[in-house]
Amino acid sequence: MTMHDCPPPKEALARWLKAYGSVEDDNFGHLLLEQQTPTEPALLAALKPYFESAHRDAREHFHRKIGISLHPDGAAAPAIAYPNCLPAKALRGLFGEVMAGLVTEAYQEEFVGGHVWKVPIFLFREHDDVEKYLWALRYNPERVREIYGRHGTDFVAISLGDNREVVRVIAGEAKWRKTLTPGAVATLLHGPKVRNEATGELEHDGKGIWRELNRDTFIPHGLRQLQFLLEQHDPDAHADTILSIDRAVLGLGPQPERTDLVIICGNAAARREKSDVLIPWQQTPAEYEAGRDLQVVEVVLESGDALIDALYASLWNAG
Repeated sequence: MTMHDCPPPKEALARWLKAYGSVEDDNFGHLLLEQQTPTEPALLAALKPYFESAHRDAREHFHRKIGISLHPDGAAAPAIAYPNCLPAKALRGLFGEVMAGLVTEAYQEEFVGGHVWKVPIFLFREHDDVEKYLWALRYNPERVREIYGRHGTDFVAISLGDNREVVRVIAGEAKWRKTLTPGAVATLLHGPKVRNEATGELEHDGKGIWRELNRDTFIPHGLRQLQFLLEQHDPDAHADTILSIDRAVLGLGPQPERTDLVIICGNAAARREKSDVLIPWQQTPAEYEAGRDLQVVEVVLESGDALIDALYASLWNAG
């Protein structure tokens, strides 16, 4: 069974992160999660099962595709193993996407709408360049390179009705930045700066997170990908969920409501004050024009790079 079946470690999260939550205008929520205790071995031990559960489907999928056994008889774990052997930049992207699921499941009471969210399975297998990278690395371990990002929905979770049909989906963008400066976050939200030929000034090109959310389809592509994974792994237990997604996609049943999620993770900037936010919480950002419920999450860490490296090195490692 490769479904995601690990609950979030809420007690460890409460010790690690201080939560500042707010919901404004009934359809906009902002949650700041600020590290308040050092990263310790006990925290890594608490996070490890959740991260292994999040990556389990993709791990088994990629290893099967490229012919690497996960359980070699009498041998050590393979050196080429997903996700441990991926480049550092790729691991940071994966960390951000797992954090989207972790935060959604652990802090759903703080989220706009107060919906009950479930992540049945993560979509990490939908990353063609990872498979190509692992295939090449299997035959030439020296062939290390960066990995192109995964296209499509960064993250998706569902809320079910009384008959286990999907009544709402949460989807959106999950990003990691080494240092959460105002400039770095502005680039994420509004796109990189380019020179305006008319004025000669540097201006954001508008191709950031807000544009992606504003242009996305009401039914996110990730929901269809999730449906197919449910069909493959456990169709009987999820029959009503699968059918409701299929009917919505084919226009034969009601479309689920949608909540958009923006989660930005990274290390605090040097001059940051406690409880400072980089995305204002008082009202829905003007650049967000999709008109759906919007949840923003800022996760502000200390020495986050060391945490990510240690966490991913620990996965499927008894030591």
